[in-house]
Amino acid sequence: MPGILYLVPSTLGSADNTNGDMLASILPAKVQALAARLDYFIAENPKTTRAFLKLVNTNYPLSRPLQEIRIAQLDVNTGVTALPALLAPLLDGQDAGLIPEAGVPAVADPGAGLVRLAHQYGIQVRPLVGPSSLLLAVMSSGLNGQSFAFNGYLPTDAAQRNKRIKQLEERSRQEQQTQLLIETPYRNGVMLEALANACNSATLISVATDLTLATEVVRTQTARQWRSDIAAGKTPDFHRKPSVFLLLAD
Repeated sequence: MPGILYLVPSTLGSADNTNGDMLASILPAKVQALAARLDYFIAENPKTTRAFLKLVNTNYPLSRPLQEIRIAQLDVNTGVTALPALLAPLLDGQDAGLIPEAGVPAVADPGAGLVRLAHQYGIQVRPLVGPSSLLLAVMSSGLNGQSFAFNGYLPTDAAQRNKRIKQLEERSRQEQQTQLLIETPYRNGVMLEALANACNSATLISVATDLTLATEVVRTQTARQWRSDIAAGKTPDFHRKPSVFLLLAD
C-alpha cells in the first residue's frame, strides 16, 4: 500500500529568526508532531527545510537525527521526468512530506505537479493546516474576500507590466474581484510605484509585508494616497521583505 504524501506548511519567514514558542502560534501542534515523525521530505529548499526541522525539534523531537532524514529537492528547475523518482519511496509504502520554502505547498510553489502525479499514482494526499500569505493578505486588506484571484508575478518590462496592471484593474472593476500578485522582494518598491501610477486614483491598493512575523505590516489606501506617499518618501519598510500586493477597483 502506498505511503501518504503530506503537504507540510512552513513558516513565512526565516526559521533561523523564529523561536519555538512563535512556531506554536503559526503551526498547530499536530502538524509539528507529524512533521517530526517523517523521515523523507521533498523540499523546495533543503537548507530551509533543515532549519525548519531544527525548529520543530525544539517542541517535538525528530524521529531520527536530522542528518539521517532524507530531503530530496523539488524546485522550479526540476523537470517533469524527475517527478516519478521523488514519489518512488511512497509507492514502496513510505510516508513523505512535501514542504515549500515558505507558506503552504503547491500554492505559488513548484510542488503542484508532484501533487497531481501523486493523484495519478493513487497516492493519498493530505494537506495540513498552516500559514498562507495569500489568504492572510486578503483577510487583512479589507478588500473583497468573496471573490479574488492570484496572478503570480507580473512582467519585468515596464511597458508590459503597466499593460498587465491595467488589465487586472479592469477585470477587478468589472467583476468586483480583488487581484493579488507578488514580486521579487528587492523589486517591491518598483512594483508599488508601478501600481500607484498605473491605477486610477480611487483604486484601492494593499501591501502586506512579513505576514506572521514580528515585523508584519499591512497597509491599504487608494492609488492617489500611495502616489502622495511615494512622492514624500513615505513608502513601507519592505525592501527585500516578502510582500503580497492587492488591488480592488471601484
